[in-house]
Amino acid sequence: MKVSDILRVKGNTLYTVTPDEPLAVAVKAMAEKDIGSLVVMEHGDLVGMLTFREVIVTIVANGGTVGTTLVRKAMDDAPVTCTGETDLDEIRRIMLQRHARYMPVMDKRMLMGVISFYDVAKAVVDSQNFENKMLKAYIRDWPAEDEGSNAG
Repeated sequence: MKVSDILRVKGNTLYTVTPDEPLAVAVKAMAEKDIGSLVVMEHGDLVGMLTFREVIVTIVANGGTVGTTLVRKAMDDAPVTCTGETDLDEIRRIMLQRHARYMPVMDKRMLMGVISFYDVAKAVVDSQNFENKMLKAYIRDWPAEDEGSNAG
């Protein structure tokens, strides 16, 4: 299974923010849309990711508020990315190794979507459920052995 398969099921709705927007506006958008990340875009290019992790670190650094902080100061300016052709096993390895909960999917310089750790876990579970269903159907339809063939 590839990342493109996950995006096809998930859809490719994207939520973005610019680096010069106030962090408070970005946090409000994340809360209203019930999302854990925003892609930071500037002049059509991916320049960072803002996730709840960066928001919490910023709030702690600011003594409990976002204050006047801009997205640029809080964002991860070197997010790990993948392509639609990246294999699901590779994504799982990268996400675990880099502690990345969200990963932008790129086609050269074009943003195609974002996959989350949840999306990856759901794809794995769905795939295993389908495989289990097929195996059970195969076992249920197992042909009965011919009793004459076991004669010794």
